[in-house]
Amino acid sequence: MAEAGKSVVNALDGNILYVSVMNHLSVDCDCDGNPEEPDMHDIGILASTDPVALDQACVDLVYASSDDTESLINRMESRNAVHVLEHGEEIGLGSRTYRMVSIDE
Repeated sequence: MAEAGKSVVNALDGNILYVSVMNHLSVDCDCDGNPEEPDMHDIGILASTDPVALDQACVDLVYASSDDTESLINRMESRNAVHVLEHGEEIGLGSRTYRMVSIDE
C-alpha cells in the first residue's frame, strides 16, 4: 500500500492534500455492501499534506478513543497497519511524526 501511495504522490509531483473523515468507524471497508455496525462514533475530520502523518494520527486517535475500539484495533493489527506506516516513512512517502492543530479553537 505504501508503494502504491508513493507512486501516486510521484505522479502528482506532490500536489495533493489528504483528508480523513473519522466518523462512524467500522471494521469493514466503505465498499462493503453489508458492513458491520460502527464501533466508533465521530472523532473528527483530519487533513494533511503528509499521508503517513495523517494515517499515524488516525491510528493514534483510534487507540486513544474511549469508544469500543477492540474490533477495529484487532482488524488494523491483523492487517499490519503500523508496518505500512513504517514502510511509508522508510521510502520517503512521509513522516510518522505530526503536530495536531485544532481549527475549532
